[in-house]
Amino acid sequence: MSDDDQQTLPRVSEADKLRALENIEVEMSIEVGRTEITIADLLRLNEGSVVELDRLAGEPLDILVNGTMIAKGEVVMVGERFGIRFSDIVDPEKRVERI
Repeated sequence: MSDDDQQTLPRVSEADKLRALENIEVEMSIEVGRTEITIADLLRLNEGSVVELDRLAGEPLDILVNGTMIAKGEVVMVGERFGIRFSDIVDPEKRVERI
């Protein structure tokens, strides 16, 4: 492409580039904790079973977007529904690097 061709193309600002991404859907999930169990233990689980997780009670939960942690938060009630209040948010530049 010559310099003349580049001059005729419309200039796209960084804000316009980001706006193009605004309607893309992503999956947000909240992770309470994790554990590893054997398949035998998994098969023995039934109603009322309790599985201990690797997180302490009251510890912030991980907020993930497409499997990448973007923040920590806590569970809150919003009317009759559960919600999540964001607390520690990962630096935006680091978030983009991980996604």
